[in-house]
Amino acid sequence: MKKVTMTIMGLFLAATVATTAYAAHGRGPGYGPCAGGAFQGAAGLNLTTEQMSQINKMREKQYNEIKPLRDQMTAKRDALRKLWLEPNPDKAKITAAQKEMNAVRDQMQEQMTSYRLEADKILTPEQKEKIKFYAGNRGFGPAKGKAKGAGMGGPGGACFGR
Repeated sequence: MKKVTMTIMGLFLAATVATTAYAAHGRGPGYGPCAGGAFQGAAGLNLTTEQMSQINKMREKQYNEIKPLRDQMTAKRDALRKLWLEPNPDKAKITAAQKEMNAVRDQMQEQMTSYRLEADKILTPEQKEKIKFYAGNRGFGPAKGKAKGAGMGGPGGACFGR
């Protein structure tokens, strides 16, 4: 139960991080500067106060709109788990439950895509170029990205002096 919950929450977290990358506050404590890539979230984009305010309002709205879908996903996941735990799991029931979960997941993805597209409208062309640069230079180890060492914040990356 815990493993499935953590897997679903991990997927949701990954999707949420991807959709809120424009307004992210870095990777949090423990990773250090530019760990795993050069993208530094909002700090790297130099968002204006107005942009941050708009994105924060959009993020709050998106969170509130997607909460019922997250709750549905939890309920459907629990129902699917119960089906798998039956002594003789019914393939048809499991398949139907998986399709229901996928439908909810698709709705969540549609809402997250809408959010990202709206957030993109707030950014300047220069900020959009920074995102493209950061995305191209992400990776682990030397030579990941466009320049040698860019993935580790090396000379080709946006995070120098490590």
